[in-house]
Amino acid sequence: MVKTLDDIDIQGRRILVRVDFNVPLSEGEVGDDSRIEAAVPTLRELLEQGATLTLLSHLGRPKGPDKSLTMRPVAARLGNLLGRNVRFRGSDGPASSDSQIFVSEAPEGSVTLLENTRFDPRETRNDPELAKVLAGYGSVFVSDAFGSAHRAHASTEGVARLLPAVAGRLLERELAVLSRLVNAPQKPFKVVLGGAKVSDKIGVIDNLLGVVDEIFIGGAMAYTFIQARGGRVGASLVEGDRHELARAITTRAADLGVALNLPEDSVCAERIDSRAPSAVHASDAIPDGWMGLDIGPEAAEAYANGLRDARTVLWNGPLGVFEIPPFDAGTVAVARAVAAISGFSVVGGGDSVAAVQRSGLAGSIDHVSTGGGASLEFLAGKILPGVAVLTGWLSSPP
Repeated sequence: MVKTLDDIDIQGRRILVRVDFNVPLSEGEVGDDSRIEAAVPTLRELLEQGATLTLLSHLGRPKGPDKSLTMRPVAARLGNLLGRNVRFRGSDGPASSDSQIFVSEAPEGSVTLLENTRFDPRETRNDPELAKVLAGYGSVFVSDAFGSAHRAHASTEGVARLLPAVAGRLLERELAVLSRLVNAPQKPFKVVLGGAKVSDKIGVIDNLLGVVDEIFIGGAMAYTFIQARGGRVGASLVEGDRHELARAITTRAADLGVALNLPEDSVCAERIDSRAPSAVHASDAIPDGWMGLDIGPEAAEAYANGLRDARTVLWNGPLGVFEIPPFDAGTVAVARAVAAISGFSVVGGGDSVAAVQRSGLAGSIDHVSTGGGASLEFLAGKILPGVAVLTGWLSSPP
C-alpha cells in the first residue's frame, strides 16, 4: 500500500513536495495551468496544517541552466492560484548554494518554489549527492507528481529513500482511478486508443485485453493495423516493422472475444496543412500520395454510437492531427461521446487531455489524468519507481 498524507503528522513541519509543473510556456507566460491547478488541493491541505513548503519540479528537458525554461512564470501563476506569495529566486539549479540559503531563510508557513530540477544534470541520473541536498530541505517528502512517477530521478525517487515519503492527494487519486480500470472496471469497459505508434500502446493493449470489452483504434496507429490486414493506406504513417505485432493483437483480441474496431473511412490529404485539399476515402483504399489524417465521418459516428452504452471508458491518444482543422473533427466527435456517457470516463495522455480541454469538455470527464507516459506505463502493468518507493518507510517515520 502506498503511504499517503493520512499516514503522517504534517502539523507545523517543513515539507519537501515534488510537484509536476511541466507546463507549456508562451512568451514567458504559462500557457496551460491545469497541472498547476491539479496540485493546489494538496498544497492547501499542507498549508492549513501549518506546514512550510519547498516545491520541486522540472520544466522541459534542459541539459543545464536555460533561462527560457526558468520556473519564474510558474511561481507567479501558482501564487495567483493560491492567493498568496510564492517565494522564488532564479539560480543554476535547486541544489545551488543560493538555493540552499534561500530555503534556509524561508519563513514558517511560506511556499518556496525552487528552480527547474533539470538545470542540475545530476537530476536525471538519480545522483545520491543531489538527492541528499534536496532531502535536507524538509523532514517529510510528499510526492504529488504523477506525471514524473515513471522516472527514477533524484527529485522523484532518490529523495524518497532518505525521508519519510508519502503520496499527495493528486498522486493518490491517480493511482486509485487507474487501479480501478485495471482491476475492477464496471462493464462494459471500452477503450479508445489513438496516437502515432502501435508500439507506444502495445503494453496497454496487452494488459487490458483481459478486462476490456471493446477497443476503438484511431490516429496513425490505425493504418499499421489496416496495412497489416492487406489494406492500401497510401502515404499514411505506418510502422512497417509492426505488422506481425498488429496481427498478433488482432488474433488475441478475437480469441478473448474483444471487439477491435478500426475506422471504416478517413479524412485524407496530400500534406498536413489546413489549406491542403482534403477528401474522405475508405481507410483501406487510400490513394497513393494521400495520407489518412483523421477518422472519417462514418467512423466517428460508429465510434460514438459504440461508446454510448459504456459503463467505463478510457481514452488515450487523439484520433487525428487534431491541432490542425479539418483533421480535428473525429477527435472532437469522440471527445463529445466520451463526455456524454453515463458511466465513468477517464482521459489520459497529453494530446487527449489537450483535445478535451480545447473542446471545452474537460469538466464533463470524470478523471483527466495528469500523466502521459506514467499513465501508459501504469496501465501496461509496469512498476513506477516514484510510486514503488512510497509503499513502505525506507527511513524511520517520526
